[in-house]
Parts: sequence; C-alpha cells; structure tokens
Amino acid sequence: MLADKALQEELNKFAKYVIQQSRSNLSKSDKNDTKALYNSLGYDIELTTKGAELGFSMEQYGEFQDKGVRGKTSTYPETSAALSQFQYGSGNFPKGGLTEGINEWMKKKRFQWRDERGRFMSYESMSYIIARSIYNKGLKANLFFTTPFELGLQNLPKQLTDAFSLDIENAIILGTKK
Repeated sequence: MLADKALQEELNKFAKYVIQQSRSNLSKSDKNDTKALYNSLGYDIELTTKGAELGFSMEQYGEFQDKGVRGKTSTYPETSAALSQFQYGSGNFPKGGLTEGINEWMKKKRFQWRDERGRFMSYESMSYIIARSIYNKGLKANLFFTTPFELGLQNLPKQLTDAFSLDIENAIILGTKK
C-alpha cells in the first residue's frame, strides 16, 4: 500500500512536469492561437492491481502538431526525425476541414495577401494556396509534448525506474492511446 502511494506520488510529479513543460512549449510557439490545445492537456492516474496506469489527454489534433505530418511530395526534416506516422496524400486534395480552418484563422487575424496588381486576395483563394502548400509539404513537428515526456522519463527517481520501469512504460503507452 505504501509503495502504491509512493508510485502514485511520483507519477503525479512526472505528469505535472510533462503538462507544465508542454504548455510552456505551446506558449512559446505560434501553434497556440486559440489555446484549445493548451487547455485540453491533462492526465489521469489509475491504481490497478498490477501497479498504476498513467494516461495523458489532449485535443485530437495535438498529436499532429507534436509529431508533424508528412506531405505528399516532401516533408520537413524535423517531421521525418519524429518518425511521424501521419501523411497527407492518401487521397485527393483536401476540400473541407483544412481549407475551412485556415480560412477562419485568416479572417480572425485579418490576414490578407495582395496579388501582382496590389489588390487584396480573397480569403478563399489564400486558404486554398496555404492548404495546398501544407498538403504537399506537410506540417513541421514541434515536439511540444514528446520532448518534456522523454526528459521527464529520464528524471524519474532511480528506485522507481528500477522497480517499475517496464510496468510504467507499458501503462504510459497504453494510457496515451485512450
């Protein structure tokens, strides 16, 4: 019972560290426009008969931001290094969510380019150009979550990692897939 309490306390410290550092990384990046991802970061610790399970939660698109997305024709070196399993190009050029999301962002920021004649381009034209670029080049991995997670794993107390390393890694991996 005492070991369970110590285990839960160490996992709690670890999870708080990962969440705090992930939020700090998001605050420093340009990926935190609406703060939805920032506010969605959380964790849950569940004691089981075999030990404990730690699960992290975030908005669904958080994993795309963290690991990046490979493009149809090329990709960023950071995305390849992150071993992203996500890739554009498995179907036709996106006509829905990506273009609409970019369109909404540009309107909110009042962001507009000018054409060769100096006229403002429509939001629809600009969102199509940006979406096509993202589709072809992909999204750059920023590892806002992975880096603190890996650093936090390295900093877990030696006794905890020796006694529970395999169980903790399995529980964390399973917990992130929830």
